[in-house]
Amino acid sequence: MSRTAISLMTAVALSISISGAAAAPIPPGDNELVANLGHMRMTVFTHRPQCENPSLLLVFHGLGRNAEGYRNRARRLGDRLCAIVVTPLFDAKRFPSWRYQRAGIVDRREVKPPSEWTGQLVIALAKWVQQQEGRAMAYSLIGHSAGGQFLSRVAAFVPTEARRIVIANPSTHVFPSLEVDAPYGMRGVYRGAEAERALRRYLAAPVTIYLGQEDTGDKDLASHRQARAQGENRYDRGRNAFAAGKRAAQVRRVPFNWRLIEQSSAGHSARDMFTAPEALKALEP
Repeated sequence: MSRTAISLMTAVALSISISGAAAAPIPPGDNELVANLGHMRMTVFTHRPQCENPSLLLVFHGLGRNAEGYRNRARRLGDRLCAIVVTPLFDAKRFPSWRYQRAGIVDRREVKPPSEWTGQLVIALAKWVQQQEGRAMAYSLIGHSAGGQFLSRVAAFVPTEARRIVIANPSTHVFPSLEVDAPYGMRGVYRGAEAERALRRYLAAPVTIYLGQEDTGDKDLASHRQARAQGENRYDRGRNAFAAGKRAAQVRRVPFNWRLIEQSSAGHSARDMFTAPEALKALEP
């Protein structure tokens, strides 16, 4: 088993420790820290607002892996929401596209064990911040572009305690279907009745699909067969994913807790998406 896989398994077990130092609260203002998640160490960029007992906002960067820039773009959200912003860096060496954008669910058509899914690190990161703060904390998740792809897989496959999971302008989604192969649908990951339970849990998850209405270009747009099946562009794919979720919930007569929020003047820009008033609506519990 690879060292990365072992590290992820350790994160799943949440045997989180702080090597050589006692846990300490996230410092005020902007900082670059190292989160020690068992044997997995990750650079995180943080922003602590000037308010008491803040909650937590985990922010997931795009294809450029500019975690610091994403922290900067999310500062305003943290200030408005009284939330500590924590943006982890998913470096390309340890987290190629199948392990980041597609959350490590499938590699070369092989479904990986849940202990190796990158999405488990979301839970570990939230636990790490709570340990640093010495208290339980409500948390929400927001990711743009590649980070939105990652969070779509988290929402579909990794149960979390997130109040809201905001999936902004991704190239691909996990469609709520047991007829579409993972990681673009849910087929192949679960067996028997477990598959239906997983699909219903996904439909009940607090998902927001947050779309820029002008995100209709093709720069860095996933163009393989599974992606094209979801729609012509990111805007269409997001609307189609939401519609598929609504239909799946209606057919099953089960709760549907997804939300669709659109920003009329934004294209494929994290800055425009994060600073728009709609971002606050997207993050509402």
